[in-house]
Formats: sequence, C-alpha cells, structure tokens
Amino acid sequence: MKINPKYVSFYYQGMEEVPDMELDKKKTALLVIDMQKEFVNRDCGDYLKAKEAGDEERWIPYHDRLDQVVVPNIRRLIDYFRENDMEVTYGRIACLKENGRDRSRVQSTYGWNNIYLPINSREAEMVDELAPLPDEIVVNKTTDSVSLGTNYTQLLHNMGIDTVVVTGIVTDQCVASSVRVLADQGFQIICVEDCCAAPDMELHDMELKIMNILYCNVLSTDETLEVLKTAK
Repeated sequence: MKINPKYVSFYYQGMEEVPDMELDKKKTALLVIDMQKEFVNRDCGDYLKAKEAGDEERWIPYHDRLDQVVVPNIRRLIDYFRENDMEVTYGRIACLKENGRDRSRVQSTYGWNNIYLPINSREAEMVDELAPLPDEIVVNKTTDSVSLGTNYTQLLHNMGIDTVVVTGIVTDQCVASSVRVLADQGFQIICVEDCCAAPDMELHDMELKIMNILYCNVLSTDETLEVLKTAK
C-alpha cells in the first residue's frame, strides 16, 4: 500500500509502501469522535462564543472544512458501514454531574479546553447529519481518548472487532489520543485524514504525520473505501 509522502515523519523517511491491510468487515468498526453540536454547529457552542468575543474570523476556515469536507466524508463512511451491516460507533464528550465535577483534568483546564457539556444538553448531541441510529453504540467520555476510562474497548472485544476506522475532531487532541490508546491496545487503526479536522491545518497535518505508520494508517476517504471494498 502506497504511503502519502505528506504524512511521513523522520523515522520513516525513504519508505514508500507498507504491507496491504487485511480487513474483515465483520471485525471492522467505524468510530466517529466528538462530532457534536458544541463543536460543529455555528448557531451554538464554540463558534457562537468566538463570534461574541470578536474572534470569529480565526475559526471560519476550520468550520468551513467541517461543513464542506469532514461532515460529508464521514457521512459517506457511515452510509457504507450501514449498507454493509458493519458496526458504527460514536464517542462524545459529556459529563454526568450537573456541575461538571466528573470531568478529567484535560477537559476542565483553561481556555478552549475547559469543556462543560452536560450529558442531556443539546450541545452534547451529535450533529444531525451524523446522528447515531438507536442500535448504534455511543460512548460518553470525560477524557480525550474514547477508550480510556470507558467500556469502549471491552465492547469492541465483545463484538470481535480488531480494526477501527477513526474519524472526527480534533485531530491533535481527542482523535490522536484515541488512535494512540487503541493502537496500544492492539487494534489495527485507519485514521481518515479528510474525515478529521483541527482548528489549524498545520496542527492537523503534523499530528497525522506523527501518527502515520506507527499508530495507524492515514488514508483518505476514497482510499479507505477502496480498502473496505477489498475486505472479506
């Protein structure tokens, strides 16, 4: 399988290919991370806060990418997984305590990472375009990683999953943390680069460059669908 030279770190310079991935559709799950109204919609949450603070301009490219690239591509993958009776799973940030006391340190720190999303709030919901079906697993987390401090890994093991296709936001925080932990737990990971985003494209590209080959295979949506179509 060809490696995108854009995502090759120092350790792997000179490498042009890695072995083809061997996938079993029954053992492959899609993971959609934090595609919540708080972070994606423009009528509430982060975008509205930035607008009210006079900081809207800086966030427009990020939200344009979410609207024009990330959401449509994740939708393509969701449709493919559902049509092929494959598992679609979700991880979302949501605190159980009304006062947010149960949040981890990384989600109760300063500035943008002081994230308060009560579990039943509108802002904690997945965006309508990517909303889960009643039978699809949604893991609530107060950590960056979907599998750290939750039962997500146990659920994957129960279902016989060995490969996870990772999508969502933000690339350099919750996506990266989830990829690393899942890889350390023994799962084969695809991180879909045009199904992820960070507020700054430099952060996005650098994180993918760091993770590629070692922790995951960084592929585009088109490449991911091609790999899935060859799976048994």
